[in-house]
Amino acid sequence: MLTEREPDPAYLAGPPSDPLPIVVVGAGGIARDAHLPAYRRAGLPVAAVVDVDTERAAELADAFDIAITHSGIEAAVAAHGSGVVYDVAVMPDAFASILEALPDGAAVQLQKPLGYTYGQARALVDIVERKRLTAAVNTQLRFAPHVAAARRLIADGVIGELIDLEVLVRVETRWELFPSVFGLERMEMPMHSVHYVDLVRSFVGDPSGVSAVTVPHPHKRLASTRTAYLLHYAGRPLRVTISTNHDHTFGSEHQEAAVLWHGTDGAIRTQLGLLLDYPRGGPDLLEVSTGTGWQTVDVEGSWFPDAFIGTMGALQRYVTGAATTLPTAASDVLRTMAVLEAAHEASRAGGHPLP
Repeated sequence: MLTEREPDPAYLAGPPSDPLPIVVVGAGGIARDAHLPAYRRAGLPVAAVVDVDTERAAELADAFDIAITHSGIEAAVAAHGSGVVYDVAVMPDAFASILEALPDGAAVQLQKPLGYTYGQARALVDIVERKRLTAAVNTQLRFAPHVAAARRLIADGVIGELIDLEVLVRVETRWELFPSVFGLERMEMPMHSVHYVDLVRSFVGDPSGVSAVTVPHPHKRLASTRTAYLLHYAGRPLRVTISTNHDHTFGSEHQEAAVLWHGTDGAIRTQLGLLLDYPRGGPDLLEVSTGTGWQTVDVEGSWFPDAFIGTMGALQRYVTGAATTLPTAASDVLRTMAVLEAAHEASRAGGHPLP
């Protein structure tokens, strides 16, 4: 059976019914804008906020009625032990030291990406395995409400056999909102299009090969801002393409942020409204055509913050024994990083030479 016709139950499940308390590590923008609003919306308990910037931690905790803050992971572990889920919302450079500080056997969710390179990701998974941590990665686009709705339709056979999966992103991204990315040796792949590579894997599994190109903009101090992937699936009549362009500074008229699934009997398109005029965002849309015109499907919620309920819910259900699978396990997301590594090497190789 094709992977997309038998999705992991975690992708379609609701919030956990008996959640553990959450300790949020990192009081930055992603925690404020997505993690904590999602947990409040789903009724997931948050025990504490941890940040070396104690004033920032206190402000965030006060905004979300969280009683406890800690200035470091060691203090948080001393106070909460292994009876919580550690939600690590910081940059990957800090992952190793945080994982080492956690109690053996603890549950932890890491913000994406799982390192900047496959080697870094592999080293983090080695720590996870040595300490017997139950570790997931917050690859939340897998759980975006409109993606979940598309996943149900495809699993139900509405568009027949999936033969084309395409991601198109053509936007103006305000990288100045994320100053830490300006010093990275690899930028667009691990910091952005990792979302789409991971999404593709969640539908159709690992590719058999990768072709790619990633390039910078000559006027920007960034390692790369535009990437194109072609993922090969040997033995299947399946075309998978991902195209990202963060340099479309020519108005909103021709901006695009969409995922398209084409099948033998129909097609589905979802618009990722978050990326249009980020961070304000535009509308999310889901449309389906089975040959009689495009129909809009009503879906509640959006990528931010609702998808963050899904990633934390999947980990919570697995930790508490309510589920037997964890599709976002660090060991699985390591395979996403393997695809990125292959894509980076393919780009560096410059393509197949002409005869």
